[in-house]
Amino acid sequence: MRIIAGKYAKRRLATLNSQATRPTSDKVKESLFNSLGQFFQGGQVLDLYAGSGALGIEAVSRGMDQAVLVDLSRAACRIIKKNVALTNEADRFTVLNLRDRQALKLLQARSEQFNLVFLDPPYAKQQISQILELLNSLQLLKASAIVVGETDQGTNLTTPDGFSLVLHHQLGRTQLWFYRYQGAD
Repeated sequence: MRIIAGKYAKRRLATLNSQATRPTSDKVKESLFNSLGQFFQGGQVLDLYAGSGALGIEAVSRGMDQAVLVDLSRAACRIIKKNVALTNEADRFTVLNLRDRQALKLLQARSEQFNLVFLDPPYAKQQISQILELLNSLQLLKASAIVVGETDQGTNLTTPDGFSLVLHHQLGRTQLWFYRYQGAD
């Protein structure tokens, strides 16, 4: 796996050799970032199930200012830190070894808000709709933030209040769901 574009382009990323993580393929990652508009003009990104950190690192490579990379696995967090070191800009990344809901509550306590969020939980633990609701209720999203969910082909997601589904892609066995945050009612 590699960083596709931006200032860290072509750097090879380490991945965890485990059945518990499923890295986003370069093909899916390229389609995802093509749909987002390729490059960014700053902002904060949250990768809540970071695995190797590839999506958050790619977003910073393409112009986001900062990334928070969260994973429950200590081994995954070691890999993320190794990959962050490849950027030579570790100060632009925060790595949290926490459960998803613990991390969100910590980020709320820090008054953090995000322009872009990646939700790619292990397929067996699909909770994207509930996490969208939590992002809204904890006020972790900036106006018009984009949240990208990645699921397997058999998953159907509902669109919670405060969000609109703006794009849906099927890429082989992977689905990408793009939501725009419209704020609390």
